[in-house]
Amino acid sequence: MITLPEAFEQEMKQLLGEEEYEAYRKTFDEAVHRGLRVNNGKISTEEFLRRTDIPLKKVPWIPNGFYYDEESCNPAKDADYYAGLYYLQEPSAMTPASRLPIEPDDRVLDLCAAPGGKATELGSRIGEGGMLLANDISNSRAKALLRNLEIQGVGRLLVTSEDPEKLVTLYPAFFDKILLDAPCSGEGMFRKESSMLRYYSENGPEHYVPIQKKLIEQAYQMLAEGGELLYSTCTFSVKENEEVIAGLLDAHPDMEVQEITPGYEGFAPGVSVNGRDLSRCVHIFPQRMEGEGHFVALLKKQGESRKRQPSRLLETTKKPPKEAEEFLAGVRMDWKNGSFALVKDQLYFLPEGVCAAKGLRYLRTGLSLGTVKKNRFEPSQALAAYLKKEEYVSCLTIPKGDDRVMRYLKGETLSFSEEECQGKKGWVLVCLDDFPLGWGKINNGTLKNKYYAGWRMV
Repeated sequence: MITLPEAFEQEMKQLLGEEEYEAYRKTFDEAVHRGLRVNNGKISTEEFLRRTDIPLKKVPWIPNGFYYDEESCNPAKDADYYAGLYYLQEPSAMTPASRLPIEPDDRVLDLCAAPGGKATELGSRIGEGGMLLANDISNSRAKALLRNLEIQGVGRLLVTSEDPEKLVTLYPAFFDKILLDAPCSGEGMFRKESSMLRYYSENGPEHYVPIQKKLIEQAYQMLAEGGELLYSTCTFSVKENEEVIAGLLDAHPDMEVQEITPGYEGFAPGVSVNGRDLSRCVHIFPQRMEGEGHFVALLKKQGESRKRQPSRLLETTKKPPKEAEEFLAGVRMDWKNGSFALVKDQLYFLPEGVCAAKGLRYLRTGLSLGTVKKNRFEPSQALAAYLKKEEYVSCLTIPKGDDRVMRYLKGETLSFSEEECQGKKGWVLVCLDDFPLGWGKINNGTLKNKYYAGWRMV
């Protein structure tokens, strides 16, 4: 059996009691649970279940979450994954985003968002009037975050790689909902990734607590009156969980812990700290639920919500460059309900309500439309992933199971019959049944593959 740090064992025995601690230890002999979360921004859970041939079992506390057996299938190689119909995510890690109660028109911040598991779920729920700002201080991790958000079709989007302190200066009391999945010692991942034990020996809870306290204070500063903040970690440590929450409540009496809804019988209540009742917080333990360790706390700021604007907005224009006009005329979107931003040769669309503040290090400002070149325009992969099939004037459909699907995803040139082409010429949106995959240019039955090289199946 795996050897655990002595200090960690003692803290877990105190948290769980001797008998339940033994049940926790036995979970190290059990298989790790793999999860898949349906992207309801693109497809309903019911429709996906009718469509998929992946053997799945329901994650009981996640409406669109399922377990899969990695020995019997590889969902990362399924064409539906490339169409953005689901995201691969550890089951317990699905909990935080599922319990942040997003409403239409909400402005949502995911403060430490990479690699994007929680941000993609948030992005699927912001609707037609909200916005998501996904940030990660690490530029390399933020690039992975961006890819995951775009493949899932999130378009009302800002992606930044900034120190949260800079966000505070530009977005004070701005966001209606904030998710802070804080960096932590990772005690809840020991069972899944034994390498976490080495990192833990180098940086235990004491290393992360000051970081967590600073981040949750910054999140508070950006939370609008009446807004809600969900704090989560993948650790069991009371120092990193309940004590961080208690510290925020002591500093800000206008914050109140909320009930996590809907509840689940496997959720364990938080423990009291210095006489403060924190039982509304939730621990997830692997001996009680089929998932790894997690902690979740939902807090609300008192007061009436007031919509604010950043003090300095990014400069935009209502009219796209002439090189893009002809192509965009074939896209069935309301271009009047937003504005365009041209950054070097990259064209973006910021829908009304997506507030991009000037002076941030952006990886994405709104929906990426494509590249403006001399006398021509090339649409982006992100636009293809964002669109619905009926939103582009010329589509070419390949049914699931057709070998051309995988060949397209690998970047190959394809051939189509006259009947399939129906006289189409030039840019086409290549679809897997009713779900867009990417772009191509068709001429005389030959499709020049424009699927983005960075996303191709290898």
